[in-house]
Amino acid sequence: MAGSVHTIILNWRTAVMTIRSLDHAVAAMKGIKGQITVVDNDSGDGSYEQISGYVADAGLADVRVVQSGRNGGFGAGNNVAMFDPLSDGRVPDYVYLLNSDAFPEPDAIRALRDYLDAHPGVGFAGSRIMGEDGVLHETAFRFPSVASEFEGPARTGPVTKVLRRHLVSMPVPETAGPVDWAAGASLMMRRSVLDQIGGFDETFFLYYEETDLCRRAAHAGWPTHYVPESVVEHIGSVSTGIKDLTPRPGYWYDSRQYYFRKNLGPVGAVAANLAHLGGGWLFLLRAKLGRRDDRPAGGLRAVASRGLVPLRRSSGPGNRRKR
Repeated sequence: MAGSVHTIILNWRTAVMTIRSLDHAVAAMKGIKGQITVVDNDSGDGSYEQISGYVADAGLADVRVVQSGRNGGFGAGNNVAMFDPLSDGRVPDYVYLLNSDAFPEPDAIRALRDYLDAHPGVGFAGSRIMGEDGVLHETAFRFPSVASEFEGPARTGPVTKVLRRHLVSMPVPETAGPVDWAAGASLMMRRSVLDQIGGFDETFFLYYEETDLCRRAAHAGWPTHYVPESVVEHIGSVSTGIKDLTPRPGYWYDSRQYYFRKNLGPVGAVAANLAHLGGGWLFLLRAKLGRRDDRPAGGLRAVASRGLVPLRRSSGPGNRRKR
């Protein structure tokens, strides 16, 4: 029997976009047993009322809208509904996360569900994600490491060639198969795996939270696979506006620092920071010798400052299961 799916869409001040995403999700859930939950992450701008009104007017019986009560970030918002039962009281086989600025094709959710049904040893499955312009997004990744932290800001051909097996962004797979982690914009997770490892670590406000969750699943013996048959259009960073921010906001660096401390330990985190700084300084040296005005990606000052001071947020376990 085909598995049931609980789809969760997290909204923060993007009601119109979320309704568009919801419409696509409703179409993609046709014929699939389950339900959709829209979580408003304490937007405070009327989003909850607007989305609730739309659902009521459209008569969407299998859609509910809930209020998180606080904006604790991406992971905390999804955790609000992640362990809820379906409307009939049954536990869903899968939990599917869909960004409010992501729009699945009609068979995108079914493709992920069918793949996990057919591969009982796989824990999570991520989609092939395209931009509005049809350009393929990089959404299949390796786990960040000390080596990748040096390569990223260095942006140097010979370094990239030597460390190519450590690059975080993988070549986009043409066929379904294992990756370290996949983007949370469209990610289906086996509910039994979540019961085993817990939900998102809420210490992460935004970014790195799905990387950490996939890593925990992998350590428990549940790999993540990339499924190109599931296609989703994604605008990206509508709520955060991070694409237009230079340098990145502080919470991005805090999440990065917490990820390395949690997964590599204090010594590993220091090594990752030193590697990042070393790569950035190498790039600066190349730029100076080449009389270029470029600056290294990654915010060297922010990486240095957050690597030398305690985290601003508490670093408790944060694996919230139920509200």
